[in-house]
Amino acid sequence: MSRTPKKLSEKDALMDRRKLGSWGEAQAARYLRRRGYTILDMNYLCRFGEIDIVAKKRKFIVFVEVKLRKNDNFAEAREFVTRAKQERIISTAGFWLMENETELQPRFDVIEIYAPEGENGKINIRHIENAFQ
Repeated sequence: MSRTPKKLSEKDALMDRRKLGSWGEAQAARYLRRRGYTILDMNYLCRFGEIDIVAKKRKFIVFVEVKLRKNDNFAEAREFVTRAKQERIISTAGFWLMENETELQPRFDVIEIYAPEGENGKINIRHIENAFQ
């Protein structure tokens, strides 16, 4: 007897997406640490929006937007960081900088993570430094 797959409720699907998003952000943080970055904050939230990762390396304080996709067949992940999203990230970074004074130069990066098999397979990470200003 074959079983039909259980349909996820909208709430369960959203929870799965958040869990997968958190997994992607953890992969991005691990990638950055391996390349000499120090992670200062993750999922920083204020009234303007959210920043996935705040890190530092050398003379830069880096605000990182992480984009996770199965593949780039439809569009590259960075294309989902629209101008409006960039403006929210910049405003949120300004708020973070007011709370955390630093002499470091701000930079905005995007990390694309392609995971065709989700958490269980090989992933491809692309790091776009200075992706927007």
